[in-house]
Amino acid sequence: MSVEKIGQPPRFFEGFDKLTHCGLFFVLAVFCCNGYLRHQRTVALPFTTLVFITIAIILYGGVIELLQQYIFTWRSGDWWDLFADAVGTCMGMFAVVLTLFSAQNVEV
Repeated sequence: MSVEKIGQPPRFFEGFDKLTHCGLFFVLAVFCCNGYLRHQRTVALPFTTLVFITIAIILYGGVIELLQQYIFTWRSGDWWDLFADAVGTCMGMFAVVLTLFSAQNVEV
């Protein structure tokens, strides 16, 4: 092991960090929608609520990146992390909409 590699975290592959951001925000979007549906005791997700949840989660990711850039000295903000957060959020919302749509069209 060379001296340069000491203290550096191991990488599985180059885009692993972005994939992690995407996956975690996918799960966050699904959990937020599930929480809304359970709280309202409904199986319908209005479009305005869908848009609100999407914007709120992306803003949450943006605040995290801003905090990393300007507040925490040991971290750095990254626009690509925010992009991965937004992609994961949109993928999660799409999965929720697709699941709700297919559940409403199932004939028993």
